[in-house]
Amino acid sequence: MPAELSSEEVARRVAVLKRFRELLVQQRDKFRDYLTVLDKQKDVIEKGDADALSAHVEIEEGIVSEILAIQKVVDPLESLYRNVYPEREAEVPRLKQALEELKTEAVARSKRNRELLSKRMDDVRSEIRSLRGNPFASRRSVYADAGEASLVDLKG
Repeated sequence: MPAELSSEEVARRVAVLKRFRELLVQQRDKFRDYLTVLDKQKDVIEKGDADALSAHVEIEEGIVSEILAIQKVVDPLESLYRNVYPEREAEVPRLKQALEELKTEAVARSKRNRELLSKRMDDVRSEIRSLRGNPFASRRSVYADAGEASLVDLKG
């Protein structure tokens, strides 16, 4: 490394640092949004509102795809950051640790919602089975065997 850095090199390093930090903050905010959606989704699952659940699943998919898109940029930028700032490499694990904690929380809440949804689906299946076992639902109508008319009185 040269002892004296050109202003161009300093500007490049500052740009890398700013962009890396922006992306990490953006990713952190997306994880927080994701956690909020998962909490709301839990309430929707408990209420049994299928339309709202479908909307929350779509929102969740959008946020997850945004998180993955940001991660695709963060990984190469992190490598560049480590090359440009080897003396500041200790900062990266702290930032990554905070994101890792958010990821862990998101995974736990997502698992909780899947379990709640599975339980809710089992309850609905039980309700359907109990409706099928209803003796009134399976009885034939008293009019079912009446047959069709065979003679028609034309004289009136």
